[in-house]
Amino acid sequence: MHAFDVLGDPVRRRILELLAEGERSSGELTAVVREEFGISQPAVSQHLKVLRDSGFAVVRAEGTRRLYAVDSAPLREVDAWLDRFRRFWTPHLDALATEIARGKRARRHDSGSEP
Repeated sequence: MHAFDVLGDPVRRRILELLAEGERSSGELTAVVREEFGISQPAVSQHLKVLRDSGFAVVRAEGTRRLYAVDSAPLREVDAWLDRFRRFWTPHLDALATEIARGKRARRHDSGSEP
């Protein structure tokens, strides 16, 4: 499955967001995803399988628990693909940062001139 097919699903993106915070058990992931998306435990398991099979997640056994973590290799590949498009938004973000800095300087200047 292509990386963008994997990432195109909101449930799988949410699972990756949770895993980005640190290793999680399948039970923890299932509880959050079931609450947020209203899907069954077997459906969550299928999404975890897709993430494992596509290389986005790794799993390790700890007793009876299965602990999942992000595997960053496919994300680096996505980032490399996106790199050719960064020129479209990087100048806008740089300009925004400049305007934010100007606003902060103006506020400091304005607050310093008041009695």
